[in-house]
Amino acid sequence: MLDVTVIEDPAAAAVSLDPIRGRLLAELAAGPASAAMLAGQVGLPRQKVNYHLKALERHGLVELAGERRKGNVTERLMRATAASYVISPLALAAVQPDPDRFRDQLSARWLLAVGARLVRDVGALITGAAKARKGLATYALDGEVRFASAGERAAFIEELTAGVAALIRKYDAPDADAGRDHRIVVAVHPTLKQTELEQPKPPEQPEQPER
Repeated sequence: MLDVTVIEDPAAAAVSLDPIRGRLLAELAAGPASAAMLAGQVGLPRQKVNYHLKALERHGLVELAGERRKGNVTERLMRATAASYVISPLALAAVQPDPDRFRDQLSARWLLAVGARLVRDVGALITGAAKARKGLATYALDGEVRFASAGERAAFIEELTAGVAALIRKYDAPDADAGRDHRIVVAVHPTLKQTELEQPKPPEQPEQPER
């Protein structure tokens, strides 16, 4: 099982966004299970669970982990192909964000477009590397800092920009025929609080009057 995989196919993205199928993916990420086992966990009939599992399997989101005999029935044990999934902007290729459409380093929406491109590009690189059975050289740095004031934050960004620009000037070799271009993305944004990360609860359905 992969730790994370990127969904690029629009149909696979649509399948994964179904709430019931999302719940099944979460259950199968925890370990292999049969349709009968999942039916008890999610509170649905086994036939309905089977229907959803087949849709997930068609799009490569779940796979066969094994089989077991239970009485006169052979149960298929399914597992998720990844512990988590990210939907690539390629799933909405016609309207995917384009950071080159406008550039504003202080715009949160431009940062979002840059982040979307990062998901798209790295997802495509992972897919290509897996098909070629080759490794993929990447690097990421993740950290947090608390600024005492907006002025401190501005000073930090100024120094960060100057430092990265100096490294680029030092190592950039545009005339190296055997070289390969690399993209550098540096982002600074407020850290979300735990309450902001929680999924909103769906609105309660009004009770139907008894007939």
